[in-house]
Amino acid sequence: MTKTFELPLIGEVSEADIAAAAERRRAAGKKGVFIHTLGCQMNEHDSEIILGLLTGLGYRRVDNLLDADLIIYNTCCVRENPERKIYGQLAMLRRLHQLRPDLLIGVGGCMAQKKDEYMRMAKEFPHVKIIFGTHNLHRLPELIQEAEITGKQVVEVWDEPGGVVEDLPVVRSSAIKAYVTIMYGCDEHCTYCIVPAVRGRERSRQPERILQEVQELAADGCQEVMLLGQNVNAYGRDLAEKTTFARLLQLLDENTGIKRLRFTSPHPRYFGDDVISIMAAGRAICEHVHLPAQAGSDRVLRRMGRRYSRADYINLVTKMKQAIPDLAVTTDLIVGFPGETEEDFAETLSLVREVQFDGAFMFIYSPRDGTAATRLQETVPEEVKRERIHRLVEQQNTVSLAKNKELIGKRVTVLVDGAGKEPQTLAGRTRTNKLVVFPAEGRKIGQFVEVEITEAHTWSLSGRPLAVGAGEGAGSTADPRKF
Repeated sequence: MTKTFELPLIGEVSEADIAAAAERRRAAGKKGVFIHTLGCQMNEHDSEIILGLLTGLGYRRVDNLLDADLIIYNTCCVRENPERKIYGQLAMLRRLHQLRPDLLIGVGGCMAQKKDEYMRMAKEFPHVKIIFGTHNLHRLPELIQEAEITGKQVVEVWDEPGGVVEDLPVVRSSAIKAYVTIMYGCDEHCTYCIVPAVRGRERSRQPERILQEVQELAADGCQEVMLLGQNVNAYGRDLAEKTTFARLLQLLDENTGIKRLRFTSPHPRYFGDDVISIMAAGRAICEHVHLPAQAGSDRVLRRMGRRYSRADYINLVTKMKQAIPDLAVTTDLIVGFPGETEEDFAETLSLVREVQFDGAFMFIYSPRDGTAATRLQETVPEEVKRERIHRLVEQQNTVSLAKNKELIGKRVTVLVDGAGKEPQTLAGRTRTNKLVVFPAEGRKIGQFVEVEITEAHTWSLSGRPLAVGAGEGAGSTADPRKF
């Protein structure tokens, strides 16, 4: 064999690296699994479930791909770049599999749910032994065992999702913050979006099961929960005993003891006054909403199938800000949608200025096979898309920096969830989801810390921790909204 070769996420490896990893695997006594996750928070939580399922099979998580007996790719297909990366990385793994025929490689997630993609994978990458979709995640242990016993490629992708599967084991990446899925799928069929095709129709979990999960998280010391769903505020529409997202929020806010409650992503069309009222009155519900706008032009919004107007969106944000002081609003924006004119794009720029978003995820439109937008004419030239995204990012960065500068001299409560990049610093989020970095000075991960903001940056804030007081620590009796 060659002296060295390239591996994804590692780079160049040598014979000595391969031998050293073999020794580590033998010494560990348990099989190792390496999970590579791409995409949204739903995928991140799915990977936590995958790890929970594999822990039941005797696997342990490893951070080095060479230490793995099983490599799992949990994929995304919302944009083209992640798909290209996956195919490139799977090709690079062919050499490692030749050296280690017992190595299992699996691909799951949204990309694997698409028929043309999983058929291509199965044909071009026979060293990928397990291919599974989003609907049969719970079947992964059986698929692994089948691949181990037969030595053959196992492909199982369900066309339909079936019912909600409860009580799947989870190994969470954090003891401080947790994802809790409240519903799956989406019925909206926006013309650019592949999610309904790969995640299926809307299916809501029963409210009592969600309540139980959040209560257990709070009892285990979790401080913050993020509720997940592709169309989160459509929750409950499919349940036999009708309920609403607002009622679920109130139920969790009043009956769990969790310190902070967030959710993503809501659709502007379903953001009713009842949700706004619960957010305004709630103890734990954070003063932040990620509200995808996608475009500022009514013509583009109609072509996207969003079913709200620019005025509808602005009126909704205005209503929320009137009801919820200090509300932070972030969004998603797409540039270069088919037929987008310079006038349409100018409307998106003006929406950023008018709404004053605290932050935004900004993307160049990426056509997805199986979506209605691929049939639209008048595609925007790539050079125009790139020029527009540059202007949009510049505009949003100007707004974000100005919004953050308004916080200089203010006191905020930060939930510390990690170390800062600089030595002896910590980092965490405010209730409005602002990232704050400050000197540790004895504070620890998992604590609530009062911080005075001293410096503002485009994507973060810097500050100094204040003396330990009523706002700090999980046992404080201070106003809960300080957390």
